Order: sequence, then structure tokens, then C-alpha cells
Amino acid sequence: MDNGMKYEYMNEDFLLQNKTAKTLYHDHAAKMPIYDYHCHLQPAQIAADKQFENLTQIWLNGDHYKWRAMRTNGIDERYITGDATDHEKFEKWAQTVPACIRNPLYHWTHLELKKPFGITGLLGPDTADQIYESCGEMLNTPEFSARNIMCKWNVKLICTTEDPLDSLQHHQAIANDGFEIAVHTAWRPDKAMAPKNLDTQNAWIDKLAELTDIDINSFDAYIEAIVKRQDYFHKN
Repeated sequence: MDNGMKYEYMNEDFLLQNKTAKTLYHDHAAKMPIYDYHCHLQPAQIAADKQFENLTQIWLNGDHYKWRAMRTNGIDERYITGDATDHEKFEKWAQTVPACIRNPLYHWTHLELKKPFGITGLLGPDTADQIYESCGEMLNTPEFSARNIMCKWNVKLICTTEDPLDSLQHHQAIANDGFEIAVHTAWRPDKAMAPKNLDTQNAWIDKLAELTDIDINSFDAYIEAIVKRQDYFHKN
């Protein structure tokens, strides 16, 4: 697409430095489907086939890697997880991107702009408004809903990460409505093994006991309850 930018940062052979690499990628890897066994996509957004209003909503609202880079760059928290507008947050990310050269975030950001948005120029303070508006227009079309973006990438299966106490209601909804991409849950019991904050863990254990109807008064009972939730995840 013509994105109004004369400089093309990424061509089709980006990072492919010899003939063998180009053959392996273009003739083989590029055609392969995606099976992602650990991702941070939100099952609620997939279940609702969410339509994102702008790049901040799809890019920045949950990406702690970008947040960390912004903090390192001295960006005030108001523009990261605070009450700044979506546009203001994106401007601060665009301000940070040039400082990420030699960090994978720099490449990731521009790969994410190239596919599926077709933007091959560089993101920075001088291009932020244009890219924000251009991507926002695309995101507000049915072609760029949460599910259709996944289809664009030739995704066949993803596993989102859930706490053992999750109800998995969104996974059940996705499974029941016939979505062609398999969306499974991946067990992530971080809170079950986090005794540094006993108040938090005790509250988690109380909820576990309630969900499993098990009186957790010993380590064996604790394991029994966790296995019961594991069985629930397996069924789903």
C-alpha cells in the first residue's frame, strides 16, 4: 500500500542474508501455518471478535515489553498505564521507538506495522500521527476484527495463558460457536507457587477451596485441589 512514506525500512528479504536463507524462508517457512502454544491474546476479545479502535488498544494496552521500554526511556507512567488518552500514549511510544535500535522491540514494532497494515516506513515522532490515523482507519473495518486478523496470519491454533481459577467461559464460547481457529487454554499456576506475599496467596487458596469444594488444610489437600482444577482445564 502507499503509506505516504518514501523510505522503506523492511523489504521482503529483511534479515535474510544469503540465498539459502531466502529459499528456506520464502519457499517453505513463509507458507507454514502458525501453531502458537503460549501467547497473551485475550480470549474475551476473540470470543467477542473485538473491533479495536486504534493502535494503542491493540498494541499498548497489554504489552509489558513496550511498557518497560517506555519506562526505561523516562516516560511518565501516566502515558503507559495511566489516564492519558490513547493518542497521547501512542505518541509516547512513537517517541520511544527510535531509542530501541539494537533491541528486538525495534524490529518487532516495524514487523507489526508491515503485517497486517502494510506500512513499511519507520515509526517515530514525525510519523506517529500519520501511522496512528492510517492504522485506525483499517482497524475500524470488519477485515481487521480480532478473528480476521488471526486469519490473515494463517493461524491454526493458539494457547492463551490462564490462572487455574479461571472459569474458561470465553474458551467455551469460542469452542461452541465454530470458530475455525483452535483456541486452547494453557495452564499457568504462577499464583499457586508465590508464597512471598502470603495475604495474596491465602486469598487465592481460599478461592481455590471454594471452586473445588475441598477443605485445604494440608499440602496433600492443596495438591488435590490443584489437580481438580487441572482436570477442569483438560476437559476444556
